[in-house]
Amino acid sequence: MALREVLKFPDKRLREISTPIDEITDETRELAHDMLEVMYDEPGIGLAAPQLGETVRLIVIDTEWTGEDAERSPLVLINPEIVARDGKIVWTEGCLSVPDFEADVQRAESVRLRALDLEGEELEIEATELQAVCFQHEIDHLDGILFIDRISRLKRNLYVQKRKKQIRRELEDDAS
Repeated sequence: MALREVLKFPDKRLREISTPIDEITDETRELAHDMLEVMYDEPGIGLAAPQLGETVRLIVIDTEWTGEDAERSPLVLINPEIVARDGKIVWTEGCLSVPDFEADVQRAESVRLRALDLEGEELEIEATELQAVCFQHEIDHLDGILFIDRISRLKRNLYVQKRKKQIRRELEDDAS
């Protein structure tokens, strides 16, 4: 079981805008460690601090990871920002905070990202396709944006209705 629980839509904390990390502390490193543990445990290929209720600009991703026994190549990115975008791609996205739903989302096909690592060293990463999509998806979380905000109103409303019913059923099950 993961150390921390992933917040699920419609939790209002997912809509908060995260603040930059001014100093990399032991608490920052511990949060990054917890995020990696949760990401691999769920399993997922990316996670943003707000998904664990922490409103700081920290994301972790591992787009190379393919499963339980696979080699891990995580990236821990502090204060990530996209400094260049190019092209367009449509990717089917899902999210640990948006359970039981996937949808096609249009994103930039390639991005250049700037961030700090856990040692405070500046990184600049050129990313394409899945990694570019993942960076954009996770940085959206830092800005209080979910991938369902980037789909049609009709599809989003259908999901919201489905999610409300799911939550009601869970509450009824818990009460009985």
